Amino acid sequence: MPSTMSKEEILDWIRNILREHFEIPAERVTLEAQLYQDLDIDSIDAVDLLIKLKQLTGQPISPDAFKQVRSVSDVVDAVHAHLQNA
Repeated sequence: MPSTMSKEEILDWIRNILREHFEIPAERVTLEAQLYQDLDIDSIDAVDLLIKLKQLTGQPISPDAFKQVRSVSDVVDAVHAHLQNA
């Protein structure tokens, strides 16, 4: 994944992951959507999501970077920051 991805491109990419691997309809994956309440992502799903993000970025993402993640927007921001620091 290129380090120059825009947040919109990251959102599209996350939308695809959630649709393909978690069977969440793409239209439900908005920046405002809360992972746990709105998308029914549990802690095991969150670990699976981190693994998918690692596979696609080619770099490990620290679980600590995701401790404060609550919304899709938070995931986009965390991935964007991770790519910028890579």
